[in-house]
Amino acid sequence: MERTLIKDALKQTPGTRLTVAGWVRTLRCSKGGFSFITLNDGSCMASIQVVADGQLANYDSEVVRLTAGCSLRIQGELVQSPGKGQAVELKAAAVSVLGTADAQTYPIQPKHHTLEFLRSVAHLRPRTNTFGAVARVRNAVCWAIHEFFQKRGFLYVHTPIVTASDCEGAGQMFRVTTLDLEKLPRGPEGKVDYGQDFFARPTFLTVSGQLEGEAYACALGDIYTFGPTFRSEDSTTPRHLSEFWMIEPEMAFCDLKGDADLAEAFLKHIFSAVLERCSEDMDFFCARQDKTLRDTLKGIIDSEFVRLEYTEAVSILEQAGRKWEFPIQWGVDLQTEHERYLSEEKFQKPVILQNYPAKIKSFYMRLNDDAAEHGGESTVAALDVLVPKIGEIIGGSQREERLDRIAARMAGLDMKPEDYWWYLDLRRYGTVPHAGFGLGLERTVQFVTGTANIRDVIPFPRAPRSAEF
Repeated sequence: MERTLIKDALKQTPGTRLTVAGWVRTLRCSKGGFSFITLNDGSCMASIQVVADGQLANYDSEVVRLTAGCSLRIQGELVQSPGKGQAVELKAAAVSVLGTADAQTYPIQPKHHTLEFLRSVAHLRPRTNTFGAVARVRNAVCWAIHEFFQKRGFLYVHTPIVTASDCEGAGQMFRVTTLDLEKLPRGPEGKVDYGQDFFARPTFLTVSGQLEGEAYACALGDIYTFGPTFRSEDSTTPRHLSEFWMIEPEMAFCDLKGDADLAEAFLKHIFSAVLERCSEDMDFFCARQDKTLRDTLKGIIDSEFVRLEYTEAVSILEQAGRKWEFPIQWGVDLQTEHERYLSEEKFQKPVILQNYPAKIKSFYMRLNDDAAEHGGESTVAALDVLVPKIGEIIGGSQREERLDRIAARMAGLDMKPEDYWWYLDLRRYGTVPHAGFGLGLERTVQFVTGTANIRDVIPFPRAPRSAEF
């Protein structure tokens, strides 16, 4: 008999014969010669109650000795449950023990465990309700992401993980090398001779697939990337990881308005999909993490996002009548406290903040012709999507498609054109207006689930001085 997932078994009617398999959560033995086994297989939040009576051939030798963590295959018949909270339970006809678990050493016991402790056993924490729910929501978010772009005709492009380009220009990159660090080859001037390295040049783990994504957008129209990215930023805050997943669409023949429109539709689609497909898990998070989660997501889905100029935002913040931890003035980047004020208090809905000062944004963003309006300082066609509770969730821009402008910008930042020759070629040969944005998967899952620490929404977190498992 084929295995039936517990989420499907619980929907069947009494009298149905089936086989389930999973891991024991709890065992309760009755003096009447039968036992109750709570079995979970990760397919849903709920477990199924199994009634095993003393007539089973292995009742005394195995069933009554079961402990949390044991794995079982159980054949039986669904019967109406007299207990509350479930319509059916499984009357076992056969219980097969597939794997035992030492009760003295198995760390996931039927009691409360702190999230900090569970990070130390990340290989077993998916067996808990919390991390099972996180995994299912994360899956639903990923499904919705691909669904959104595929329905709109975007092509899914795989960009390199190993790269020689620093897209963000911040220098926070992990180096990739096969050189013997104990015996580094050096040239006549004493510098490391990267000509002897595997790629014959310095290479790194990517911080973004954007630049390569632009190349495909400038040939195929609309594309998106979805893959791992890396930052060697020495930060241990609850919002930073050293390895995380990014979604980065790029659209040819697109301007900042089109970019903003897509970002708004994108978030609404993701949040709608999670509420529809993960209702049970969202009930759990509303009860355990934040009772306002559903209302927050519904509020975003039902809202028309505010379009707000950076200059206007600064004026609003200056006149807010409060003392900011980070003082605000034109030309500085907004901090989380500013972003949350705009989305939570001032407008009480998502805000798309756009046209930032060029000096605080990346080299590839399109320069606006507005220097005269800001004392000689230009802005760039950049956007950030701000949502309540966390602030920025998406960052993007219209890309600079004019060769002379981007070359001048790179020169002003002391960037070497020869390192980006292929990227500049996109402006030499059939350049077009194009735009895109980036969304961090983990921060999205963190927001949707109300999880406090980003290390709890990725299976095996990588952070400074932490690379277990």
